Amino acid sequence: MNISIIAAISENLVIGNNNSIPWNLPKDLKWFKEKTINKSIIMGRLTWDTIKHELPMRQNIILTRKFIKNYNNVYFANSIQNAIKLAKNKKEIMIIGGGQLYSQMLSYANKLYLTKIKINIKGDTYFPKYQHIKWNKIFLENHEINEKNKYNFQFQILERSE
Repeated sequence: MNISIIAAISENLVIGNNNSIPWNLPKDLKWFKEKTINKSIIMGRLTWDTIKHELPMRQNIILTRKFIKNYNNVYFANSIQNAIKLAKNKKEIMIIGGGQLYSQMLSYANKLYLTKIKINIKGDTYFPKYQHIKWNKIFLENHEINEKNKYNFQFQILERSE
């Protein structure tokens, strides 16, 4: 079983502000979809509250202490262990946020799919510091500002080397 984390982060590790993502990068949304499609995804309740709907063609697992209204293809778990047990596709389980879940799962992650946005921005939710863990960069792709994507950014895939 592989546990992977996928996140878009600013240079100062911001991932959110006021329960929303502080940027709009269509290319990043496409990357997210490509990397999570046909996989089990685990998210925290606050991330679920932000998305407000099932992400299609994925098994959606929400980590929460309380049951939320029934949805098709959405599962609820009261612990990380139960969330992992619910995952149908154990080949690669994707952790998609938020900040608390990233912090809890970083030590278990085998791989990080990061969109690194070349800005320092104000926020109230942060990605955990991850540089203390040894990672091998297995993929890097740079993207420049254009009419649809208002910031320079890069896609990175890091694989745990420890």
